[in-house]
Amino acid sequence: QAEAEGLIMDRRQRLVQAPPAQVFAEAKRIGGANGWLYANPLWKLRGLLDQLVGGPGLQRGRRQQDNIREGEALDFWRVETIEPGRLLRLRAEMKLPGRAWLEFLVEPDEAAPTGSSQTRLTQTAYYEPKGLLGLAYWYSLVPIHPSIFKGMLGQLARRAEQAYRGSGATAGEPELA
Repeated sequence: QAEAEGLIMDRRQRLVQAPPAQVFAEAKRIGGANGWLYANPLWKLRGLLDQLVGGPGLQRGRRQQDNIREGEALDFWRVETIEPGRLLRLRAEMKLPGRAWLEFLVEPDEAAPTGSSQTRLTQTAYYEPKGLLGLAYWYSLVPIHPSIFKGMLGQLARRAEQAYRGSGATAGEPELA
């Protein structure tokens, strides 16, 4: 977790044994009926709490299960930026005391041997708190955010590896950060 210019960031990286196109394809499937890959009951609880305070909750779902477009709703997020094959950035539309984004960056691993299908996947949660309530909100979630973000990153990596290999479970590379 780091802070820069008013933003609080939780950034994690993982090496994935699949090509960038496969990893990005899996990142684009997140949300809606596909779920949030890890701790779905907690995501559903957050969606319910959001609806109780007038937010969209998770009921908006997504337009298509395997593809998303810039500007469309994705549960209580909005697709803010897509750079095909490389970057997916979601902006939170849930009710919270601040602004938040969730970003997935997919890059070929420059250190991998030639011909390798290894990809560096970076997941970053950004939060711009609004006042003391915003800071209290973020830090109240510090006990569970690491588990949720680490689990989501791991599941995304495993799904990409499984899809690439076309077989059962595979062991992913260790988390980098």
